[in-house]
Amino acid sequence: ETALAFYTARNPTNQPVIGISTYNVIPFEAGQYFNKIQCFCFEEQQLNPNEEVDMPVFFYIDPEFCDDPKMEFVDEITLSYTFFEAKEGLNLQMPSYASRH
Repeated sequence: ETALAFYTARNPTNQPVIGISTYNVIPFEAGQYFNKIQCFCFEEQQLNPNEEVDMPVFFYIDPEFCDDPKMEFVDEITLSYTFFEAKEGLNLQMPSYASRH
């Protein structure tokens, strides 16, 4: 089933900030089963001075997760984001998770 989560980002400065975010899934091996349908990551976001915004991520965990013997003792998956100021020429790579085979 799909799920919707919100992450809050806040610009504590008195200047507008253009930022970008990357994500991480822990445990790393579970990342191959985490599927984002819609997400704010890897897209520049402008936050005005002292602005706070809730950013949505719409996702699901692939049902094959339950059939993977390596995931047998995994009962919690943590999705985290790092939001930082975008710099000219910045080129982010999407995480590459191990193949299921």
